[in-house]
Amino acid sequence: MSGKDTATGPDFSSSSLPRHLARGAVGFGGVVGSIALLPSLGPVALLLLPIGVLALRGCPMCWTIGLLQTLSRGRLRRSCEGGTCELSVAPRPTGRHPAAPSRPAGSPAGRLRG
Repeated sequence: MSGKDTATGPDFSSSSLPRHLARGAVGFGGVVGSIALLPSLGPVALLLLPIGVLALRGCPMCWTIGLLQTLSRGRLRRSCEGGTCELSVAPRPTGRHPAAPSRPAGSPAGRLRG
């Protein structure tokens, strides 16, 4: 397991969904490719297996858990009081996304193209 053990448990998530999906494509491609290319390339094809396992951070289930963690990041809140824990949906922010870069109104990215 390569996840970080924290107070909330292991973390298998990525910093963004496209990055996580790219890791999955490389990981599953490496694992499937190592098996599919075995008849034509022989044992050399098995060199793809460690690349696939490394990209998946251990196993396909670890990658799947990371996908769910990446999708739910910031949307779910866990609170524990009096020996019981509850999982609730976090309130949605009303303003802009805090990670979105601010752009001046006159910048080319801020204008509509017609």
